[in-house]
Amino acid sequence: MKQEELINKVKNRERLNQAEGEALYELDLYTLGDLADNIRKEKYGKKSYFNINRHINPTNICKDICKFCAYSATRKNPNQYAMSHEEILNIARNSVSNGAKEVHIVSAHNPDVGLDWYMGAFSKIKQEFPTLHIKALTAAEINFLAEEYNMSYDEVLDLMIKSGVDSMPGGGAEIFDEEVRAFICKGKVTSSQWLDIHRKWHKKGKMSNVTMLFGHIEERKHRIDHILRLRELQDETGGFNAFIPLVYQKENNYLKVKEYPSGQEILKTYAISRILLDNIPHIKAYWVTASIGLALIAQEFGADDLDGTIEKESIQSSAGAKSANGMNIQEFVGLIKNSGFNPIERDSLYNELKIY
Repeated sequence: MKQEELINKVKNRERLNQAEGEALYELDLYTLGDLADNIRKEKYGKKSYFNINRHINPTNICKDICKFCAYSATRKNPNQYAMSHEEILNIARNSVSNGAKEVHIVSAHNPDVGLDWYMGAFSKIKQEFPTLHIKALTAAEINFLAEEYNMSYDEVLDLMIKSGVDSMPGGGAEIFDEEVRAFICKGKVTSSQWLDIHRKWHKKGKMSNVTMLFGHIEERKHRIDHILRLRELQDETGGFNAFIPLVYQKENNYLKVKEYPSGQEILKTYAISRILLDNIPHIKAYWVTASIGLALIAQEFGADDLDGTIEKESIQSSAGAKSANGMNIQEFVGLIKNSGFNPIERDSLYNELKIY
């Protein structure tokens, strides 16, 4: 297909297939950015969403070994920990006093702490803070718990809802291509299991996000395949709030990637995500992995969300991201304004709370 035909298909909002998605990468950066930006403007104008949130990573002890992970205590990180419920609660209390509307709780696959440790943390937070949104447990963690305790996915998901979990984060998706997945995270939740867990969650009336880890050993075709599998599931359930392309962090892990993606390649991936995912509302430039500078530029390449203030983050920062201590809200708002966009504080389900 000629580039002109491809551009016209995008402008006419026609759905693209795998080959056409791959061909988008051959467009020059500014053409691609313009196409994605027009879609973003149609949906949200100059709005850029964020929330006041706190990431809590309660344990780093993991039975799985993923080659891209620098967080797990089983490999290079000898500093093992598992927080008590009181420690987790104290973090939540402190975050609520700082204005947090959401706690984002993900960690490792710890076989030593027990199911009650996971679920008890959620129920205790919800008991003390009934209106605090709990976003917790990736599909990888849910698969681990189901296997560890001989439970079905539905049983784990129902227990999460009973314990106060409001929505699911999108972690653990990595790259859906089975060969790539076998190399980078063999033994972890499979692509079909990941999709099935989110399908079941959506059918219970709950929302979730979805990620894609890129910039390691995958190829462009694998990214497009990943995105199109998501589009297909979203057609079925409508349960995804946001798509989050996560830029691979290269320090302190075993993948030994030599070719790191350029800023242009990262921005193209954001733009292509916006173009292909006509049915997932939001594209999130997660500043933790992209860097705040590139995330702000990504607002002009289809991204309408920058995640949040985070306050503290352990998983990505273990691999080199500059996110360990989050970001001050005044600074965050100022950066969005200075980049020419309107900061909109949202809740976890994208209801607008405050226009700055």
